[in-house]
Amino acid sequence: LAHSVRLAGRALKKGHVLTADDIATLRRAGIAAVSGARLEPSDMAEDEAAAALATAARGPGLSRGKAFTGRCNLFAEVSGLAVADSARIDRINLLDEALTIGTIPTFAAVEPGRMIATVKVIPFAAPRAVLDACVAIAAEGSEPLLRVAPFAARRVGLVQTRLPGMKESVLDATTGAVATRLRGLNSRLAGEIRCHHRVEEIGDAVRQLLERGAQLILIAGASAIVDRRDVVPAGIVAAGGAIDHFGMPVDPGNLLLLAHHGAVPVLGMPGCARSPKLNGLDWVLRRLLAGLPLSAADIMGMGAGGLLMEIGSRPLPRAAASPKPEYGPRPASAGPPRVAALLLAAGQSRRMGRKNKLLAEIDGVAMVARAVDAILASRAAPVIVVTGHQEEQVAAVLAGRAVEIVHNPDFAEGMSTSLCRGLEALPAEIDGALVCLGDMPHINAALIDRLIDGFDPADGRAIGVPVHKGKRGNPVLWAVHYFPEMMRVAGDVGARHLIGEHAEAVYEIESPDRSVTLDVDTPEALDALATHRG
Repeated sequence: LAHSVRLAGRALKKGHVLTADDIATLRRAGIAAVSGARLEPSDMAEDEAAAALATAARGPGLSRGKAFTGRCNLFAEVSGLAVADSARIDRINLLDEALTIGTIPTFAAVEPGRMIATVKVIPFAAPRAVLDACVAIAAEGSEPLLRVAPFAARRVGLVQTRLPGMKESVLDATTGAVATRLRGLNSRLAGEIRCHHRVEEIGDAVRQLLERGAQLILIAGASAIVDRRDVVPAGIVAAGGAIDHFGMPVDPGNLLLLAHHGAVPVLGMPGCARSPKLNGLDWVLRRLLAGLPLSAADIMGMGAGGLLMEIGSRPLPRAAASPKPEYGPRPASAGPPRVAALLLAAGQSRRMGRKNKLLAEIDGVAMVARAVDAILASRAAPVIVVTGHQEEQVAAVLAGRAVEIVHNPDFAEGMSTSLCRGLEALPAEIDGALVCLGDMPHINAALIDRLIDGFDPADGRAIGVPVHKGKRGNPVLWAVHYFPEMMRVAGDVGARHLIGEHAEAVYEIESPDRSVTLDVDTPEALDALATHRG
């Protein structure tokens, strides 16, 4: 089928292989003709072709999802850096418009479950000869086309120097920032030495850390390095090390020094490394702790994309942003997806005046209780309710219901804080979670179960959204690998903008009435609720 056809109670999606029963159904619906395509003998069906190229491209540290609608995705299995052979990927994409492969930027840091590449067949089939040529390119050379270089545990030593008048609290803060960075990269701070900002003392500190078994040494100088002959690089040379490169085209991070002592890398850190915000040191640390070679030329080639300053969308280092949930892809043999529910019931109802809309009764039942009852009647479990404003009253109307109540003390700072608090409370063994709103009392269990029925991240259906007459609504079902992104949302907003950023993973469930778009924000809306009939 070349174009989707909507029928009463069902839809035939484009790419669907029409059966005799389908054709009979179309005729009964009064549809005499549809647009379709027949494969040539030399063609390979879209799902088969996408799966074949994804398999050929997959290297260590990656798992392959199930092909669906001509798309097959590759996911990280471990924490590390995505490594892609850009030249071979370009060659594949230049072969024929029928087959494409797209990846996240090479050397991007990834966590288990993160999608790092997608293979997409553009039409409904791909020529077998083209696929064979693409597979051959993917198999060239000794390195896989795509892989994840895992962050290996390393013992890291830290040297900090002092100048007169320098506060110990500054050094303490630097130690904390370094330790946080290392934890997010599967390594640890194994030793620290603080000394005066003198060549001989730095050299002695480097030798001591090497004797303790340090596998990487970081030096935070009390004064910025100005050239290769400054105090910090001179101290490294005094310890028997060698300078590889000074400076980098990444801002912040320009004044980074790369050196080595035997097989042990030694870094003179730029001043911005005292902050947890992303800077050039992070790029270098990630490469080193993933076991990837790093030369002076590699650092000099980091300029494109290296302007990091004053970009609000740049996240903090992963471990500083929030603790990493232990989420990851489940094997296909693990059974039906397990879906939890998260109900946000912390808002202050500012537009309602003094009245808390969640406590308003509809047919004798508080609005928030009606929303909870619908979830409990569905297959979603467990159910987490996040409270904030008037938490005791909200908890009281939910007494006796099988829910876990989690209080968000920061509810006044916006919806994002409640979302993060709820995500943190979810168990690790789930595959996804419905994010529900407490002011949508007409959502029913049948709709929730239909969202769960359509949920299959392995097939590319990882974000479930209900729609009514083309308008998207709530609740939204999210696969676990989006949780880290959702937890970085800030302000009085939810995570809906992520739906647009991950459009390829969205599937829609049609709602027969407007309950999915109907929320209660004003006294007038509450008064009209009693007359709502769908």
